[in-house]
Order: sequence, then C-alpha cells, then structure tokens
Amino acid sequence: MILFTNAKAGTHDAQTLDRVAELLRDAGREVTVCPCVAPDDLDAALDKDREAVVVAAGGDGSINRLVSTLHRRGELDRTVGLLPMGTGNDLARNLGIPLDPDAAVRLLLDGGHRELDMIVDEDGRVTLNAVHVGIGASAAESATRFKSTLKVAAFPLGAVIAGLRHSGWRQRVEADGELVAEGKFLMVALSNAPGIAGGSAQLAADAHPGDGKLELVVSAATGPIARIAYALRLRDGSHRYRDDVLHTTARKVTISGQEFRSNSDGEVSGPYTSRSWTLHPAAWRLIAPPRPA
Repeated sequence: MILFTNAKAGTHDAQTLDRVAELLRDAGREVTVCPCVAPDDLDAALDKDREAVVVAAGGDGSINRLVSTLHRRGELDRTVGLLPMGTGNDLARNLGIPLDPDAAVRLLLDGGHRELDMIVDEDGRVTLNAVHVGIGASAAESATRFKSTLKVAAFPLGAVIAGLRHSGWRQRVEADGELVAEGKFLMVALSNAPGIAGGSAQLAADAHPGDGKLELVVSAATGPIARIAYALRLRDGSHRYRDDVLHTTARKVTISGQEFRSNSDGEVSGPYTSRSWTLHPAAWRLIAPPRPA
C-alpha cells in the first residue's frame, strides 16, 4: 500500500499519517509513505510498485490528483483508497468514508470496492465530485484565503462574498447535443455526487457517484433577493424546485458564452468561453462503503 501525501502538510497531518501507517503495518500491510513535492514524484512512486493499493492522504484535491494521474497513465484499473485529511472532504462525505482516521484505516483494511464515475473535459481534466461555472467558481476563489483559519466555514463565507459581487453570466448550455438553456445565469453546475462545500450545500440531492448519470443544475436566480433565496435553499437541496432553476441529467454538457472560470473539485481554472464535459461511467474503483439501498 502506498500512501500519497502533500509534503508541505502541517505537523498535525504528519503525526496523523505516521499513526495511520503504523496501524496499517500492525495489521500486516506493507506500507510506503510518499510525500509528494515535485510534479513527477507521484509518477515515480507509481512506477516502483504497479500492484500496490494507492491511497490519497488528503482532501478532494489530493484524491483528484491521484485519479487524474492514473487516468493519464492508463492505470485506472488500480485500486484506490482515501484517507480524508482535507478541508471539505466532499468525496469522502458523499461516499460515507469516515473522517476519523482510525475508522478510515479500518475501511482501508476491510472495505469493499465501488466502481465510480468521473467527469472529464476536452483537455483530459478529471472531476470526481462537481464542476461549477459562475458563482461556484467565484465562491471557491473567495473561500481560499479563509480555509487555513475557518476550515469548512470558509465555504459559505466565500459564497456570500461571491453573491455580493456577481449577478450572473450570459451563457448557452447544451446537454447531450441539445440546447437546454440560454440566458443570464448565476450558476451552471455539473455534479457527480450530492454534497459540495464541505457538506454545507446539497447541489444534487439524488446524485450518486456510480449511477452513470451527470446531474445538471442551471440557476437563473440572478436578482439580489433571488440570489439569497437560492443560496438558502441550496443548503438542503430544495433549490431544484424553484421556477428559475433547471435540473436535469445528461452524459455530456457544453457551456459557452460570456467569459467564465470553472471550479473543478475546488480547483479554479480558466477563463474560458466554451467548455465541454463528458461522464465516464464506472471508470475507476475506490475502497468505500457499499452504496445505500
């Protein structure tokens, strides 16, 4: 088993990782801890052992980096594990992976595998949870500076700041080749899982990361009061019942129009004037609890 971690992680994370490695060794597992600094550190470790279970010790960015690397290498048949040590831990929350390190270790030792979908854009960028265009990307940028002090509370604060600054973007949205929305939108989001922002919002309450469907949410709640109402209802997932929100499913989504930035699993990129994303069903496998019945 290879545990990949950010070499710049703090002392607390390093102590947790050392304890986790010892627990796994005590259970009879051979464990290599790989602190990654340079971009090719992950590739080098994967080259050394092509049979080991590979575990991301970190948050959504860490697991995304690991799966993205396996995707690029054509090695998505490898078994992946997750030790949640991030701020939001959206993937772990959505799949029921324990945030407690001891419980997460027990899952790594005894848990089964789940085949999961992933979202891939035209440049090969991988998304495991959700892609946000519009207010979601702006909120992620605003939250970044508060993460180190406020932790999960940084996400709703970032959303408030973004909501005060922006009233929408003019865009065209196509789903599976058909035009489904065109106009000024507060948010266009593609979700592979229900919860985002550290569990503070239920973007697509019915979504499952392995159901072969991409949830598409388009919000035209651009007025001052509408933006507040939308944000409040986003917390419990009832935003999808608003008259100014489109909620549907697709396998491929294209967004074009006014220049926008994109937030993919917490990483903001762009600007773009056009972007497409395609769902890849059952593309990778993760040690996780079984899907609830």
